[in-house]
Amino acid sequence: MREKCSAFDFLDMQTIFRLSDRPVVRCMERWDNVMSVMQAPAGLAVKAPLIANSDLMSGKPSLIGLTREEMGEALAEIGVPQKQVKMRVSQLWNWLYVRGVSDFDNMTNVAKELREKLKAAFTIARPEIVEEQISNDGTRKWLMRFPPRGAGRPVEIEMVYIPEEGRGTLCISSQVGCSLTCSFCHTGTQRLVRNLTAEEILAQLLLARDRLGDFPDGSTPVGAYVPSEGRKVSNIVMMGMGEPLYNFEHVKTALLIATDGDGLSLSKRRVTLSTSGVVPEIFRTGDEIGVMLAISLHAVRDDLRDMLVPINKKYPLKELIEACRNYPGLSNARRITFEYVMLKDVNDSLEDAKMLVQLLKGVPAKINLIPFNPWPGTNYQCSDWAQIEKFADFINQAGYASPIRTPRGRDILAACGQLKSESERMRKTERLAFEAMMIANHGADD
Repeated sequence: MREKCSAFDFLDMQTIFRLSDRPVVRCMERWDNVMSVMQAPAGLAVKAPLIANSDLMSGKPSLIGLTREEMGEALAEIGVPQKQVKMRVSQLWNWLYVRGVSDFDNMTNVAKELREKLKAAFTIARPEIVEEQISNDGTRKWLMRFPPRGAGRPVEIEMVYIPEEGRGTLCISSQVGCSLTCSFCHTGTQRLVRNLTAEEILAQLLLARDRLGDFPDGSTPVGAYVPSEGRKVSNIVMMGMGEPLYNFEHVKTALLIATDGDGLSLSKRRVTLSTSGVVPEIFRTGDEIGVMLAISLHAVRDDLRDMLVPINKKYPLKELIEACRNYPGLSNARRITFEYVMLKDVNDSLEDAKMLVQLLKGVPAKINLIPFNPWPGTNYQCSDWAQIEKFADFINQAGYASPIRTPRGRDILAACGQLKSESERMRKTERLAFEAMMIANHGADD
């Protein structure tokens, strides 16, 4: 394996592929060959997928993540008569989001001729699963791979499933990496690569339901820890990699499809969007999406929050709390969740607890106390358990629910604040050379 690949190395590889006598029959084989001689920026070899997706580099648009109107336009473009469009959209919507199919050939009530047109023009394939890890406590983490879409090479994100008695919560990512650099968060050490599309956000939910047997005719893996009754995925939280409100439009589209009553049909009260405090988009979240809101608070003084959550320098606490007070639909029945990571000797004193109660006075709220989950390279420590309990008792006595979140999936780095992938954005020269090579090879067996 090469120690390093420059832009010139990529061009040499392109020549090698063009002159090779060995036929390359599938795009994914070409991709695997390229990646076998290519080094990831962090020095780790790129893993072969556990479950591959032959459409990864095909460039076909996906029907997943389109609104009904957009899907109708897409069908009209491939020749579906206008008088049939509405009916065909309803048909496809049911197959994609109620039945959960990922192959057009399984759409048995769609005419074969139309299925062939759909296969030629679009994809509904699931993303690649690079790795699946299962914690001792039943938590599952998937490393998923998506197309480059401007990043130069395919990108990877992590998604986590947390099963409990009575519910199963899926923690979904909205970006590859993150731009916020929160000092206690592992994702914050990975620079932002790109936003995820509505398709890629929804694909996480669809893939999890596939793997857990949560669609009709699906089967739950033997020995899997899932709720004993009802849906395997009953709740979703936008608390994975990235800041959802810096990807507002794609997140909005994905969540509106996820809560559509004729499809995936999740209750909006079971969908929570967590933000570090992008104040201008908070009202829009309630007004245009209507899901539950969580705020990554973590400090009650601007000087400390500036360090822990640097976006506070742009949107300080006063502005953030005012935006929360004005959140559409806010009531005692629809409270805002304030997330507070417990950092030893940083933000865990009783004085901090008193200031927290004062800060949230009059806001219908629940305060989730999160024992800090360590990750490689961090300088923070988790507060002592006795101190966390004192903090929680004080808040509870002041009239606020203050559950202490049980750490889940720590052994596989799947707990809150531990998610990260190895994806990095290529430099422009490397990206252009790499894309030129892939285009040249894509035509090798046409």
